[in-house]
Amino acid sequence: MDIIYTLLDFIINLDKHLTELINNFGGFTYVILFLIIFCETGLFMAPFLPGDSLIFVVGALSASGTMNIWLITGVLIAAAVIGDTVNYHIGKFLGPRIFKKQNVRFLNRKHLDKAHEFYRKHGGKTVIMARFIPVIRTFAPFVAGMGSMSYGRFILYNIAGGVAWVSICVASGYFFGNIPVVSENFTLVILAIIGISLLPVVITWLANRRNKS
Repeated sequence: MDIIYTLLDFIINLDKHLTELINNFGGFTYVILFLIIFCETGLFMAPFLPGDSLIFVVGALSASGTMNIWLITGVLIAAAVIGDTVNYHIGKFLGPRIFKKQNVRFLNRKHLDKAHEFYRKHGGKTVIMARFIPVIRTFAPFVAGMGSMSYGRFILYNIAGGVAWVSICVASGYFFGNIPVVSENFTLVILAIIGISLLPVVITWLANRRNKS
């Protein structure tokens, strides 16, 4: 419970915590932010880490001169691209071992076959769009690796998605984060960003449930 409370507190009060980080660690804050985004995109067991909301706050702080917008944008793009690359290779390494047998407890060889077919048809679009969907963006590169999507194709979409995701989130925070109505209701704005990010997941879940019924 303490871990969950700490994570929620960090997400809801990102502006305060980032300011504290900068005051306490100075330039090392860039390294900390790199590691957070890297883990959120590169480790399939860490989808709970902040993504969109964190980058939005970074943009808002950059507008006030607290951070260098060009440096932090480059750092976060690198973290996102490297994270997805590592996640892809983890999936590619573990995939054949997990599905070495026809059936594995809680898993099925058919899932790997479906993933391969899905990424063969829609891989590029999936890798880019997944960047903007929490949880999905953490698992998308892992499944892409498991589905044997070629790395040459994956890296192109990985870079395009990483650049688009970080740039849009940083720019949104830079231009809108310090508007009075936004800054005065920052907690609500962060919660709204998280809610909007989850909408595609909810819509997909409802659509699948409707089709099954």
